[in-house]
Amino acid sequence: MISIYKWENGGLKEADDFAPSCWINLSDPTTTELERVHSFSQVPRDFLTDPLDADERPRFDYDDDSSMLIVHVPCICEDDEVVPYRTTPLGIILFRKPGAKGDEALLTRSVITVSSVKTPVTGAFLDQIRRVCPPSDQYRFAFRLLWHGGVLFLRYLHDVHQRTVALEDELHESISNEVLLKLLTIEKTFVYFTTSLKADTIALARANTARQLALSEDDRDQLEDAMVEYQQALETATIHANILNGTLDTFASLINNNLNNVMKYLTVVTIFLAVPTLITSAYGMNIKLPFVAGGGDAGVFWTLAAISAGATGLIGLVLFVLSRMRRF
Repeated sequence: MISIYKWENGGLKEADDFAPSCWINLSDPTTTELERVHSFSQVPRDFLTDPLDADERPRFDYDDDSSMLIVHVPCICEDDEVVPYRTTPLGIILFRKPGAKGDEALLTRSVITVSSVKTPVTGAFLDQIRRVCPPSDQYRFAFRLLWHGGVLFLRYLHDVHQRTVALEDELHESISNEVLLKLLTIEKTFVYFTTSLKADTIALARANTARQLALSEDDRDQLEDAMVEYQQALETATIHANILNGTLDTFASLINNNLNNVMKYLTVVTIFLAVPTLITSAYGMNIKLPFVAGGGDAGVFWTLAAISAGATGLIGLVLFVLSRMRRF
């Protein structure tokens, strides 16, 4: 899908066709739409196609009158009920075109954003900056867009953390495999976020020091504001990920401890049952045994029962003493 916005009466207005200075937003574009934008902008073709690769890493690139910054931004994955957040590459392309009759003194500046899915970053950007910055001020425009990406990272991280706390409360009531699997899904989300944010901060630092970008002091301040948001999001994601890892390790230890307690109780029961069985089973053999010579004696049963009870009581006393000494 392609959306075109141009600056009119102090705000961004959606247009049907390209303008000398405009913002072109591409989300999951078709080949025809890519060709149309390429014919208008004359930017390198890979600038338009690279951000569509889900595995594309954040980076900064430059070519003549155009530059490209690819960052990972959060997006909503509606088919996941546990944590509906993932990250996706977003390409921000800044390009210049000569003015009327090829006059280089009348360069027009425009911005292109490319992503394989519809991202909430561009929606939030439209809602909050509609009357603030024209696309012709392309550096400020791009850096404010990046700033909104960092803010969304923080907002989604807060939501994911609240989901984690709710699941932990469920585990305190009863440890279940379903809840543990949900926490594992959340842990994957933190991995996606931290990995993307680390690469984003490196790409933004690369753009901040790039000699190809003639940034003014105000533009550099806008970029540094965006870098602060991404750095804060990275630290927040790292903290939440470490806490969740510690929580999962703790619950894993609790599960192992509970299993050890169950095995200990089963072992005690087995010992108590094994001693009488060992004694009485000896008198089930068809051979001559003590107390039964000469046809048997009715008192043998009670004698064996007393011996079994005594041995069982002795074992129980030993186990009790060991448990009081915390050795069993």
